[in-house]
Amino acid sequence: MNALPRLALVIATGGGIGLLPRAPGTWASLLAALMAPALFLPLALPARLGLLAVVYAGGAWSAARAAALWGRPDPPQVVVDEIVGQWLTLLLSPPTAQWREIALALLLFRALDIAKPWPIGLVDRRVSGGHGIMLDDVLAGLIALGSLSGLRLLLP
Repeated sequence: MNALPRLALVIATGGGIGLLPRAPGTWASLLAALMAPALFLPLALPARLGLLAVVYAGGAWSAARAAALWGRPDPPQVVVDEIVGQWLTLLLSPPTAQWREIALALLLFRALDIAKPWPIGLVDRRVSGGHGIMLDDVLAGLIALGSLSGLRLLLP
């Protein structure tokens, strides 16, 4: 295997976490949540958006190649989409977000990503390729972001 497919697999699997045998999407979301205070939340909003755009673009590219290599439309080993969705959920969280908020973001995102209510499920079924793998998690992240923002207003 040459360097490009290998790089695609490293990105798509979140550095290999997607190769864990059970619940790789949950492990990837947990890793993204744990890394957020050091890698994502300290960034200003424009930098957070830029990082999300870069990870999304690299994720769509790598997910498409990983799907082709594994011969499946959305292999469970591809978890870069969970990283984008989890960080998107935390997009408006303050740099000093408490672990309670990060844990709530994790629960909200995973619940939506697993249940795939409308419109998440619709996108999951109708959009294919690398963007299809990524977009349902982007939608789950956006809905979780809205829910988290609303809950932040209600909770002390």
